[in-house]
Amino acid sequence: MASAVLAAAWLRFDMDARHATRPDVLSFVAAAAALQLATGIALGLVHHPHRRGSFEETSQVARTALIVGLALIVVRFSTDWFTIPRSLPFIVPVFALVGMFALRFIVRSYRWGRPDLGDNDIPVVVYGAGEGGRQLLRALSRDTSTDGRFIPVAVVDDDPRKRRMLIEGHRVAGGADRLSEVLDRTEATTLAVAMPSLSAERLREIRDLARRLGLDLLVLPPVGRLLGPASGADLRHLNLEDLLGRQQISMDASSISASITGKRVLVTGAGGSIGSELARQIAKFSPAKLVLLDRDESALHGTQMSLTGRALLDDGTLALCDIRDPAALQRVFQNERPEVVFHAAALKHLTLLEQFPLEAWQTNVLGTGNVLAAAESVDVDTFVNISTDKAASPTCVLGYSKRLAERLTAEFAEHHRGTYVSVRFGNVLGSRGSVITAFTAQIERGGPVTVTHPDVERYFMLIPEASQLVLQAAAIGANGDVMVLDMGTPVKILDVARTLIDLSEKSDIEVVFTGMRPGEKLSEELFASGEAISSAGHSLINKVAVPKISLQQIVDSDIDQPESAREWMLHQSTTGRVLT
Repeated sequence: MASAVLAAAWLRFDMDARHATRPDVLSFVAAAAALQLATGIALGLVHHPHRRGSFEETSQVARTALIVGLALIVVRFSTDWFTIPRSLPFIVPVFALVGMFALRFIVRSYRWGRPDLGDNDIPVVVYGAGEGGRQLLRALSRDTSTDGRFIPVAVVDDDPRKRRMLIEGHRVAGGADRLSEVLDRTEATTLAVAMPSLSAERLREIRDLARRLGLDLLVLPPVGRLLGPASGADLRHLNLEDLLGRQQISMDASSISASITGKRVLVTGAGGSIGSELARQIAKFSPAKLVLLDRDESALHGTQMSLTGRALLDDGTLALCDIRDPAALQRVFQNERPEVVFHAAALKHLTLLEQFPLEAWQTNVLGTGNVLAAAESVDVDTFVNISTDKAASPTCVLGYSKRLAERLTAEFAEHHRGTYVSVRFGNVLGSRGSVITAFTAQIERGGPVTVTHPDVERYFMLIPEASQLVLQAAAIGANGDVMVLDMGTPVKILDVARTLIDLSEKSDIEVVFTGMRPGEKLSEELFASGEAISSAGHSLINKVAVPKISLQQIVDSDIDQPESAREWMLHQSTTGRVLT
């Protein structure tokens, strides 16, 4: 406030320093300083510092300037103590307000941007100069811990428009390509990625760069998982979900509710990874009854426990039944009379089915036909067949059998009441028997981790994501279509293996390449050659049509030998004609 009086007087007297420092002006300076100190103490501005730029701080600074200004005006016009110009007390509060805000900004920007490094503090380079980066820098700078803090020492961002931008006292040093220079200057040991929307592909590139430079890599989780502004406590190491880059699913809850709420729903394969998660997602939409069907009694027990917290197995919602048994299926369907059916029961292990193709035929083809026939017999409204990306241009028994299941479903759509659709997607992260499970078990045993080929890559989804999109596809699917879920960018299996090894912190685990197995592809496809792709009305779902095959043609094939099953399924999957 004293400086504001001197500045105002200097301007009032045409920048004449002699007049601005007259005794009466200096007396006014002393009075203003005393009033400022008393008011600041009374309002808590001196002893109770607030968060920088907060409403509390700005309001207290403004109130202090206003009170002191009014007091100076009263003193000037109601007493003869001062002979200063009458305009001076009106100008002083404005100068004081601007000066206090400017001084706070300059001092705090310098102090917060350059914290002292303690012996156990960790120097961090923040990657990302957007809102996430700003919040993280602010939170790290405000950390009052006495030991083991993350201390920001530099900021990088690939956006050329942000070069040289000053953020929380740190000037953006350039893009990730400048990291090596930044490390030489700052001796940072950690790179914190503060861009929750960063693509998985770019994140993998940053991961590789950090590994080459010997940096520990931390990331902020997606915005939807942050509770409030980003903070240092939110930083965590990379996980598989980050590298897969799966996005937040936007579901049309009203359309899903219309297809499920108040209806009787049956899920086959309800003890499996997809079937059990489907059941949990379906339960959220309050069906009139949810029936869980599986041939594995222990798996049914586990699913019911996850749904209700109690698994007494006696509430009438479980059906212990093998889809290979058409008579048993008919009894279940006639008793339950479901209106919506999700068919997730299947054999799915590629290598085993290559050795036992007749099993794939009996479960994935004949079993699907049995479920379709049972559903048709009770006039289901909606039938959803869970398929796989291996059904697109199939090269293995699993793909052949699931392609035929898609064709069977399309045929029922044409000749029977109700809506029959298939949903095609790739590998599900963490599903029972998946590559993730196998790698984790190998790492726990001390290795080696076995990968078929260094270039093999696959599409991955998270189990909840896949299940949510299946429900959405069921709600919007047109009769007979194969709904194909957007799987994002395929990920190399070798990257998955290395990431799991990194997460295990067992650096001595070896990766061994075993060679491609019969029926495997280097890269999977979501669409077969020649399939006409069109939007299904959702940003993450497309649809294609597949040639139909009747259940009668399947039944009349009369296959009872493994090789004949393989040959028949291969022929039907690639030509669409009946083998003669």
